[in-house]
Amino acid sequence: MNLVFTIKHFFLAILLSFLTQMIIAQEINVSENLKIMKLSEHSYIHTSTITLDNGATFGCNGFIYRNNDEVYIFDSPANDQALIELIQWLQKELKVTIKGVIFNHFHEDSTRGIAIYKKNGILTIGSKKTAKLLITEKREQPDQIFDTSLTLQLGDKTILNSFFGEAHTQDNIVSYFPDEELLFGGCMLKSLKASKGNIDDANLQEWSNTITKIKQAYPKLKTAIPGHGNYGDSELLDYTISLFAIKK
Repeated sequence: MNLVFTIKHFFLAILLSFLTQMIIAQEINVSENLKIMKLSEHSYIHTSTITLDNGATFGCNGFIYRNNDEVYIFDSPANDQALIELIQWLQKELKVTIKGVIFNHFHEDSTRGIAIYKKNGILTIGSKKTAKLLITEKREQPDQIFDTSLTLQLGDKTILNSFFGEAHTQDNIVSYFPDEELLFGGCMLKSLKASKGNIDDANLQEWSNTITKIKQAYPKLKTAIPGHGNYGDSELLDYTISLFAIKK
């Protein structure tokens, strides 16, 4: 009898945990251009679409970190309309101050609309490697440039932005949020069952090694957000490592 009682409570606990996650993860349709997924009081995923040269559209993820009445944005929406809508939604609906936007890498699905941010008085932040590649692309520079790591404070919350090595691009960083045990990996991190995607600027020899370093740095990771596709947990790192493993 006690065994049956214990088993019932075990499965009930799993069910309640699942339902809690479903309730917490709230999808907000801002427009056809922009979707927001609220993961918690502090964490939001913004998703927009980029149109490829062949006319196909592709969903792109970014992240919003909130503490009280301030936020940082991580990666820009992939089109100007979605970018403007995100700024308006944050300012008018959430009624928060946007402290800045941090770019994961130099590609346009990460750094779109630097001029729009500057016009709105929003600080743009990128690494030296990203800034150098933007010069090569004859594109505008971020306001604040850092070397290989940058620690930001959002009230009492810490944000760690770090370069671990080349992968999707030679400049890609990740942003880690210790209080949430959450990683925004951008395009170097793949969703489950994803293909290798755009590898034009990739370092295929180092991709798996770079993700392995990230996994070792953040062993308690609970949430992982890729640049495209569904978010998950540390399983996304394992999948990405295996996807780009060098066959011997």
